[in-house]
Amino acid sequence: MRATVIHAPHDIRVEEVPDPAIQQPTDVVLRVLRACICGSDLWAYRGESARKSGQRIGHEFLGVVEEAGPGVNGFAVGDLVVAPFVWSDGTCTYCAEGLTTSCTQGGFWGSVGSDGGQGEAVRVPFADGTLVKLPAAAASDDRLLTALLALSDVLGTGHHAALGAGVKPGSTVAVVGDGAVGLCGVMAAKRLGAERIIALGRHRSRTDIALAFGATDIVAERGEAALAAVRELTRGEGAHGVIEAVGTEQSMRTAIDIVRDGGSIGYVGVPHGSATGLDLDAMFDRNIALRGGVAPVRTYIPELLPDVLDGTLDPSPVFDLAVGLDQVPGGYKAMDERTALKVIITP
Repeated sequence: MRATVIHAPHDIRVEEVPDPAIQQPTDVVLRVLRACICGSDLWAYRGESARKSGQRIGHEFLGVVEEAGPGVNGFAVGDLVVAPFVWSDGTCTYCAEGLTTSCTQGGFWGSVGSDGGQGEAVRVPFADGTLVKLPAAAASDDRLLTALLALSDVLGTGHHAALGAGVKPGSTVAVVGDGAVGLCGVMAAKRLGAERIIALGRHRSRTDIALAFGATDIVAERGEAALAAVRELTRGEGAHGVIEAVGTEQSMRTAIDIVRDGGSIGYVGVPHGSATGLDLDAMFDRNIALRGGVAPVRTYIPELLPDVLDGTLDPSPVFDLAVGLDQVPGGYKAMDERTALKVIITP
């Protein structure tokens, strides 16, 4: 089969690799219908996250079961399913608590020795604990299929950030980061009942999506100017909750500056210097809570799926460029240069 492989920074190739096969009774082989490129993939693309030459890449995908091991009980050949970005056994104590990303037998797609999602097929370990079945009719509805793909990562990650930020009905929420996760954070905050949602971003195409997803205010300024703008919008107090969806020193400093005393920051941006943006003295003095981390999206999919199916949630606008598998290297370039927000792949 063909799959996306990373060899070095800025060296992404689509190559012939061995076909996936059942290795354990609990495996399935999945034919990929849709995949996408994540903002976190760009850290490897830029050489800021280590990868071995020849390693697979990609962790967001959905598709159809082509083969199921004899120990698989919940899925059959032909089922349409979505895969969260981490596989999990569904039976360990962490899975029972909903923290599937800490599963003792879990792992990330594209890790050494595993298939990546940006290919024609994937071997899925622990299928019963990992995959979620989708309605078969969705396979013929391109918009719905695109919206469902967001369940593999960005929609659940935005929801995780909103929970970490303590979003509740009537609250004021600020969102730092105008990428796909930040935009899904806006959608999640709206779903949880936030009355005011302040999106920080300066790219019109992205802030227009934020407004469509439920943002009530846009702050295009950065640094001190952003702090002043948010304070002005919140009677000088700041937001009850802040979603931090970038992971840099500046984004974390901004989150701490604009959160209200006694408020919460939900952080889901993959950390790249954000620890240096933490001022524990300020957080202590102002009673600021920090919650978040890698999102256990497998736990959230059953809750979010009905809202996607009935159209209450439609995250499909975050996908603004579609490519075939052979065009994946160009998709990485487009996202790296910020000419695309999020690239969807149709193998």
